[in-house]
Amino acid sequence: MPVRDAADVLEGAVESIRRQTLESWEMVAVDDGSGDRSLEVLRRCAAADGRVRVFDSERRGIVEALERGRALSRAPLIARMDADDLADPQRLEAQVSFLESHPDLGLCGTHVRYFPRRRVRAGAKRYESWLNSLRSPADLLRDLWIECPLAHPSFTVRASALDRVGGYRDRGWPEDYDLVLRLWVEGVGMGVVPRVLHHWRESPDRLSRTDPRYGPDRFRAIKLHFLSRTLLLERNGIVIWGAGRIGKSFARDALERGLRIRAFVDLDPRKVGQEIHGAPVIPPAEAARLRDALSLAAVGQPGARGEIRQALQGFGWQEGLDFVAIA
Repeated sequence: MPVRDAADVLEGAVESIRRQTLESWEMVAVDDGSGDRSLEVLRRCAAADGRVRVFDSERRGIVEALERGRALSRAPLIARMDADDLADPQRLEAQVSFLESHPDLGLCGTHVRYFPRRRVRAGAKRYESWLNSLRSPADLLRDLWIECPLAHPSFTVRASALDRVGGYRDRGWPEDYDLVLRLWVEGVGMGVVPRVLHHWRESPDRLSRTDPRYGPDRFRAIKLHFLSRTLLLERNGIVIWGAGRIGKSFARDALERGLRIRAFVDLDPRKVGQEIHGAPVIPPAEAARLRDALSLAAVGQPGARGEIRQALQGFGWQEGLDFVAIA
């Protein structure tokens, strides 16, 4: 559990771990140079329960705190916890049981619920709904390129899998998504306990809202980085389904990386026949001849992703090989 300036809510987070039905655990709490009473609160928690181990450091950021915590951890399974969240009492027991019964998987998360609900905006509710719609390893793989398909503070991962990929790293984009994609590249399976076992605090000063590493441009960068090194290696460029804002932004960034945009696919007759970034806009039926490219579904409107998937599967194409959804 990395901690920074969370004194007002920290005790509740620790107490939610102390109330776990699984009793065999240790909490490695790394204070990342807090300027408030967080370290004092942590030490008080440690005095009350010897399973809580506290370490302080200079302010170096979440990735350094995570890596220090990983280095200090002694168990074969490592669970994440945020200093302002609340874990359901059955969270750890459920995740340990899940991984014990799925020895082929190296990472699992849980479903989540944002709180307090009065602060949860429409966008966060949509994200919560999407996360909680993923119920199986197949679901996680299918939606891997949309965004990180597991909530980071709900991660429980085998220490051996973390060691295999070198742990967390800071590349100027979301560290959790970076970890998930590196685990996928290495063939580490992922699963999810399809129950709300982690309560995720919503606040305007969350890192995901304030730090540029979690901005839309950084999500495009990480997707392009990993796509270029995996699914695009044997492909003749990209076909982008959706000639709107999302598709155009992705195409622009892809071109800057030297990738080829073969075409855009769109239903709007006003766009069909035009060119965007030098690539033609074509109707869906004409995309069938471009199977040698990787098709990317890049439309964010509700229902559009499913319609594009249905059209591409109608060509006999395989998701995760011939096409993926990126929005």
